[in-house]
Amino acid sequence: MSWGVIATWQMAHDGVVTASEMLKDGVTAGDAVERLIQTVENCPDYQSVGYGGLPNEEGILEMDAAFMDGNTFKIGGVAGIQDVKNPISVARKLSDEQFNSFRVGAGATKYASLAGFTKQNMLTEKAHADWTERVKEVAANNLNPYDGHDTVGAVTLDATGQMTVGTSTSGLFMKKPGRVGDSPLSGSGFYVDSDIGGASATGLGEDLMKGCLSYEIVRLMGTGLTPQAACDQAVYDFAAKLRQRYGKCGAMSLIAMNKNGEWGVATNVEFTFSVANDQQAERVYLATPGPEQCTVITPMNEN
Repeated sequence: MSWGVIATWQMAHDGVVTASEMLKDGVTAGDAVERLIQTVENCPDYQSVGYGGLPNEEGILEMDAAFMDGNTFKIGGVAGIQDVKNPISVARKLSDEQFNSFRVGAGATKYASLAGFTKQNMLTEKAHADWTERVKEVAANNLNPYDGHDTVGAVTLDATGQMTVGTSTSGLFMKKPGRVGDSPLSGSGFYVDSDIGGASATGLGEDLMKGCLSYEIVRLMGTGLTPQAACDQAVYDFAAKLRQRYGKCGAMSLIAMNKNGEWGVATNVEFTFSVANDQQAERVYLATPGPEQCTVITPMNEN
């Protein structure tokens, strides 16, 4: 059986390398995707995920995460969680719960504390300084305050054929308190079925959740489309429909992998991602929308 891993953004590459080694050694897809996302959450240099993430308009860092098992369809999620080191691990733990498996706000934070997860002040001095500067800029220049919504999302396939997907984000920089995007929402930010494949999204959550694009990509792969064809059809058809009916369309980038380890990507903005499987070593790629709305993918230098 093949193995594979794909994740959004170049920031996930170190995690992809780690997950690849784990999958080669026979580690489960669930353990691999959790470790991959933890790697991003733990790095203070990435200001849209975990430690070092940028806060909401009140200077508070609220994080969202989700985990899904493609064998059982178990899902766990957290939204607006605070002061917890690894939201992805809390989400995975919650996926074992038959009831109350998606927790928000103070309830999510309390659950993590009672369950023994590491508490940590996740707002770094640099993130707070950036927030302070942005507040001044917005007030002085009447700017749109919103920026930074680079969710880490990853799909993994292990040697037994099990597939999992995970997401983690601190959401829009300067978002309103309590705002939640697509990342922890099943079908929008993520979806996986081990008999077919999985998908995950990054971009403007308010627009992504209008189309449930992660589920749609998996559904299309189930009809026999390749991951690339499924991504292109789902993303570009919906982006065109959204512009027609809603008048605009925010950033949308989606990744997918099927049960054979084949992968695909579609985006309406410049977008990086990292991927590996039993046929190719870990590598970062740049994806851009092509002239006919298809995705153009070129290799990047990971260094």
